[in-house]
Amino acid sequence: MTPTVRDPDYAARVRRSFAAQAFMTTIGARLERIDPGEVVIALPFRRDLVQQHGFLHAGVVAAVADSACGYAALTLMESEAAVLSVEFKVNLLAPARGDRFEAAARVIKSGRTLMICTAEVRAAQAGGPGILVAAMQGTMMAVRDRGALRD
Repeated sequence: MTPTVRDPDYAARVRRSFAAQAFMTTIGARLERIDPGEVVIALPFRRDLVQQHGFLHAGVVAAVADSACGYAALTLMESEAAVLSVEFKVNLLAPARGDRFEAAARVIKSGRTLMICTAEVRAAQAGGPGILVAAMQGTMMAVRDRGALRD
């Protein structure tokens, strides 16, 4: 089923919002792909983002997956709506070890106010296939009529 796009300028809006998100900039994440109901965010490995065993910290993994889910939802919202996470669950499936990480999210149920999204985070070593390190299911909310919240 093809998702319903409510804002023809969704990709530019996602890019603007992502650029304004200081945390994603701080950790070095970048948008790789934006399609209706789907977003991919990439993150290169950085030594300053690891936990005590040298794996990418679970909080960083969750943050990238959460942002990917939020922006996947935003692609299907009206131009005047902002997006906020309502809840999410993360399953950490393998140590997050790799040269590059990719969070691919998609909307699985699009409502007027709430959208249910899933994300998979994969870790890749140079020249090798990516392995699934985390899976997220999240609920994103369209926020309207709150002047301080945009995109």
